[in-house]
Amino acid sequence: MDIFRIIGIGFATTITALIVKQVKPEIAIVISISGGVLMILMLVDSLTSIISVFNALIAKSGISSGIFSSVLKIIGIGYITEFSANLCQDAGTNSVANKILLAGKILILVSALPIVSNIIEIISEILP
Repeated sequence: MDIFRIIGIGFATTITALIVKQVKPEIAIVISISGGVLMILMLVDSLTSIISVFNALIAKSGISSGIFSSVLKIIGIGYITEFSANLCQDAGTNSVANKILLAGKILILVSALPIVSNIIEIISEILP
């Protein structure tokens, strides 16, 4: 299973970063980032299958593909924001991490506006 390989890389990255951090803290951050990117790259096949399932749902439902693409965009923004903020927290810059989280929340809200307006249009058509 892929999860065991990802966990193994996570543990190896953590242990290596902790050992190196005592000698060269700036290299420990690079090790942490590299391990995180490697773990994300291992998930590319899973992400591709998720997108193909969403494409099948779009074809079956008849709902505009813009709504589904907005949902995928919102999910992507959330994951990338969380990953980036955690990296900043690991590097000891909590204030930067908080700014990244705030920016992610604002971008999610902006991305959700078309969905909200579409829902309001549907409700106004249903109500007399």
